[in-house]
Amino acid sequence: VPPPPAARAPSPTTPFRSPLAAMFVTLAISALAFSSPVAPSAPARARVGARAAPAMRITPSGSNGAHLSASQKAELAEIAALVARPGKGITACDEGPATIGGRFEAVGVENSEERRRAYRQMLFEAPGCENYLSAAILDPETLYQKSSTDGKLFPQVLWDKGIVPGVKPHLKVYALPGCGGETVMQGLDSLAARCAEYRAAGARFAKWRSPLEIRDGAISRLAIEANMHDLARYALICQAEGLMPIVEPDISLVGDYDLETAIKVNVEVQAELYKAMIDHGVYMEGSTLKPNMINPGKACPTKFTNAEIGQANIDVLSRVFPCAMKGANFLSGGQSLENAAARLDAINKAKGSCPWNLSFSWSQALQLPLLELCKGKGELQLEEMSKLYVDELKIASAAALGKYDAPAGAGDHVPP
Repeated sequence: VPPPPAARAPSPTTPFRSPLAAMFVTLAISALAFSSPVAPSAPARARVGARAAPAMRITPSGSNGAHLSASQKAELAEIAALVARPGKGITACDEGPATIGGRFEAVGVENSEERRRAYRQMLFEAPGCENYLSAAILDPETLYQKSSTDGKLFPQVLWDKGIVPGVKPHLKVYALPGCGGETVMQGLDSLAARCAEYRAAGARFAKWRSPLEIRDGAISRLAIEANMHDLARYALICQAEGLMPIVEPDISLVGDYDLETAIKVNVEVQAELYKAMIDHGVYMEGSTLKPNMINPGKACPTKFTNAEIGQANIDVLSRVFPCAMKGANFLSGGQSLENAAARLDAINKAKGSCPWNLSFSWSQALQLPLLELCKGKGELQLEEMSKLYVDELKIASAAALGKYDAPAGAGDHVPP
């Protein structure tokens, strides 16, 4: 609507006594133009009247999965509960072909798809493993491989044993330019499509790892926010596609930081994670945590006992871990089976009335001793590996219940 004649702007040639006067005139013209008494025309009124009222929109922040149906929420919560069964944990066998191939070659076993398939079959079909496992994390390659026992796809093999199959959907680590080597994990852009494919193949949960390092006693806010917000977006997408998300903030043991620094930094990282998940509208009851154990850095010059390390983990969880989430499955992070089990046992002995199931999601701690059986033999020793694997799972299960009788000194941090 044009302004009334009295409010028309002067021509460019109209003289002003000063720049200040010109400014006041301009402001007056703008005010009159926006408060014009001229009524809109009938067609304009019709257009305004025809304009639809804005649709109501769910605000993600704090909505806790309000965009999901009741049946979607129920299934996500059920999978989270199945993963969090007391005394059972996760076998993490989601290494890509190159990573597991490197482990094979280190003990003199040639890397091939068939050997990778046979090795994973041993991890899934070892007699009695189902007594100690609630879930298994698969590499996408393994998701589509079959058992030579009965021709079933591995997800079905796992389901038949009461073990929930899941998948690793993230891609490669990417170093943030100009950030001194700090990284993020790639793979969010095509995540929804891949999650839909993995669910159709039998997976019912996913796991996304965000690796971080403590340097000079801290992790930068940029690295924390970028990684934890990525984990929240990943979790949101997974739930929409029917996969229960496991979020994995993985702080490396590299460094000389002490236990108090580890507590402080882990609280900061996990607090950012849960805030981001809530802000994104993630359904918290339908998600699971896979954290690093709270330990001093490997090069820390101060000794800490296993009991002190166990209490440190409970301190972090007590300060920030939502009660809505049913459990946490600790990664081993390069620790030996003896140390990882001793520390998990100490965590459970210290947890008191904490409401969560605190268990394991281990790869190297379980697998490296198995591969040592193959050294110098040129081939996978599947029968021997199967027996040792079940013995290891018994130890892990006992630790997850706080009933492991650890050897003296196991789990202590001893300065290098």
